Amino acid sequence: MPVAGPQYPVYLLLSGQACLVVGGGNVALGKVRGLLAADAAVTVVAPEVLAEVEALDGVSVERRPYRSGEVAGYRLAIAATDDPEVNRAVYLDGEAAGVWVNSADDPVNCAFTLPAVVRQGPIMVTVGTGGHSPAMATWLRRHVQGELGPEYVELLELLAEQRQVVRSQGRSTEGLSWQAVLDSGMLELIKAGNIAEARERLQACL
Repeated sequence: MPVAGPQYPVYLLLSGQACLVVGGGNVALGKVRGLLAADAAVTVVAPEVLAEVEALDGVSVERRPYRSGEVAGYRLAIAATDDPEVNRAVYLDGEAAGVWVNSADDPVNCAFTLPAVVRQGPIMVTVGTGGHSPAMATWLRRHVQGELGPEYVELLELLAEQRQVVRSQGRSTEGLSWQAVLDSGMLELIKAGNIAEARERLQACL
């Protein structure tokens, strides 16, 4: 069953924020890695926890069952157990405490869903299907991942560099032809290793 109603896409700033993952299996492992990529402070609660989870830096592991209401001590929580009743309890506790809860592969018990993610340096592209098909989101992610090479990071760095130059001159970055820059062939120049020429084209377009 898909999540009811339209969704509002947002990137959360979780650096240093306490996040809970209930569950210690392979699904939980993936969720923990995603939270660590956002520099969250992660606590894992489950009677049994994979060694791969325990080996991750920055994770606190508590080998025990979930305690009723404990989600209230966290900013965000993910229920990733194979017990629907536990996942439901975590979700309901989150609703009562105003804590956002995601239940893996259980959209009925979700306050938010997690998209498929492609990362390339600071660039992050996400794909969601509104809870209709996580498999399709993963499939689309693979297609995007094949396209998003390291040259995009180089392009981003050149754009950010030039943006700082414009701002240091007291000029507004709004209203400049950034889209024309991106359509000017800079990416192809970067792929060919012509970084200096790409920088010159960027400056000429602005």
